[in-house]
Amino acid sequence: MALDHAELAHGLFRILETGDPVLAADVVAGDNHNREAAVAPPACAVPGPAGTLASGAWLRSAFSDLRLPVLGMARNDHQVWVRLRLQGRHTGPFVRFRDGRLDQAVPPTGREIDFEQVHLLDIREGKVVRHEALRDDITMLGQLGVFPPAPATALRVLAWRVSGRAARAAAEVTKLAADAADALTHGARSATK
Repeated sequence: MALDHAELAHGLFRILETGDPVLAADVVAGDNHNREAAVAPPACAVPGPAGTLASGAWLRSAFSDLRLPVLGMARNDHQVWVRLRLQGRHTGPFVRFRDGRLDQAVPPTGREIDFEQVHLLDIREGKVVRHEALRDDITMLGQLGVFPPAPATALRVLAWRVSGRAARAAAEVTKLAADAADALTHGARSATK
């Protein structure tokens, strides 16, 4: 039985929260495109469920107790608009990328994040085929003390870059995202043996 639009939307954000590969295969089309992967590790741009699993691993590596509660939803025959909050505690490095390379690594601050986003999901044949978001990243960076830069946070970010910790964090989160994307393939191989 195919999932309805609301179930697909809730399922997509549950995948990001949990990393559930079975749910990813049920909800995300093999050719799904995530426009928001532009600032994430390269594995997050892989089409299909693998990229979605990588995106969730990237977010969970930075924010423990990641939650994406849905506040509202609207839909037509082929799209769903979802208003939600992104919540969690910043307990791991939050690494942002540009063109697949390290752009910024924010060392863990222990701070809570809680900000609103709107997501647009294109649906085809009972699966999510495209994901776009309007995110309030400025509010999130403000909650982390990065924008405008709090002096202590700015010094920690600079120290991480100079010491090489930022590059190591980028390499670790890149591997973590790639492993999450690869887990779907390995899980499928294990199930067929």
